[in-house]
Amino acid sequence: MKIDLYAQTGEKKGQIELNKEFFEVPYNQDLIHQALVRQQANERVAIAHTKDKGEVRGGGRKPFRQKGTGNARQGSRRNPHFKGGAVSFGPRNTRNFEVDMPKKQRRKALFSALSVKAKNDQIIALEMYEGEVKTRAFADLLKKLPIERNVLVVIPEKNEVIQKSTNNLTNAKTILVNYLNIADLQKYRKVLFLKDALPKMEEIFKSANKA
Repeated sequence: MKIDLYAQTGEKKGQIELNKEFFEVPYNQDLIHQALVRQQANERVAIAHTKDKGEVRGGGRKPFRQKGTGNARQGSRRNPHFKGGAVSFGPRNTRNFEVDMPKKQRRKALFSALSVKAKNDQIIALEMYEGEVKTRAFADLLKKLPIERNVLVVIPEKNEVIQKSTNNLTNAKTILVNYLNIADLQKYRKVLFLKDALPKMEEIFKSANKA
């Protein structure tokens, strides 16, 4: 499978052959969904927190005497049924939302998502990008490319010019190739690989498979 290669001017320079191992993997919707749920769950932070009986202030003595009042006996005002008391079975900030998934399945889901985008002509490549850190300049470049809605820019290594130029763009995000993930591939319609990011991707994932 081949994708179009563009110059910084927006001119089409030719095509690049994609690696079949990463861009021609059968579509597996269930696996992609499982990987997406895992990533979102692992990013989740427990914020809601209620106090249990040991954390509520007060309640050092019995509310009233044991007998003779006509009320049911009570030991503490910190009990859940009292106003201002503890909460039973409430949310705690110690809750762990982490979801596990085998590494091979995560990789297969990632390659499946990339393959779908390649099949639908949603992956393109940029020969190189040079210039100063300027949001307008990079935005103008994106307008020259066949990008309809939003784009995920994949770079081989840290590049302050590209990263800082896309920081204020609502329709673009820059990511290192080794941080490619299922959530970003689902969020961004188009994927723009810097030309050098493709061999870098092969190097990273092939070496990881050997390990």
